[in-house]
Amino acid sequence: MVSVAELLDDPAINAYLRRMIGDDGIEVLRRFPGDEEHSDEELAEITGINLNTVRHTLYTLYEKRLAEYRRLKNVETGWLTYLWHLRLDRIYDVIEEDLRDAVEKLGARLAYEETNDFYMCRDCSVIYTFADAADWSFTCPNCDATLEHFDNELLVAALRKRVEKIRESLGSA
Repeated sequence: MVSVAELLDDPAINAYLRRMIGDDGIEVLRRFPGDEEHSDEELAEITGINLNTVRHTLYTLYEKRLAEYRRLKNVETGWLTYLWHLRLDRIYDVIEEDLRDAVEKLGARLAYEETNDFYMCRDCSVIYTFADAADWSFTCPNCDATLEHFDNELLVAALRKRVEKIRESLGSA
């Protein structure tokens, strides 16, 4: 099993996690004690990091299935305690899932860009589809300037290249 320190030493994984949980969240991970379960209050005390930051980090990791909790109920008070542990062994699956989602969204955007013709108002810098431009007689509805054809080939090429690169990294080019 890969340690938290080893994962955080990987620049790509570190960048991925940093975008997800921020610098303070990275510190929570760095200071997370071993493989044991801890309550969020214990983690805040052990790590010296603000309780709200610890909770935010844990909930964010939980949403990605990179942290789990076990719930205990105090029979005297009825209070619930959540005991947390990390599941960073799932990081590669989570990254792959995010990449698959990204390639799906980029693919949909690519299809939209390829199947539409666009017109732009040079004054407002707003781009319209052919259907909208035709509805307004190729006149900008904001400023009455004439709409000009917009060549989106650079965007289409960039989207194609990005989709191809992601698919290559996923092994499904």
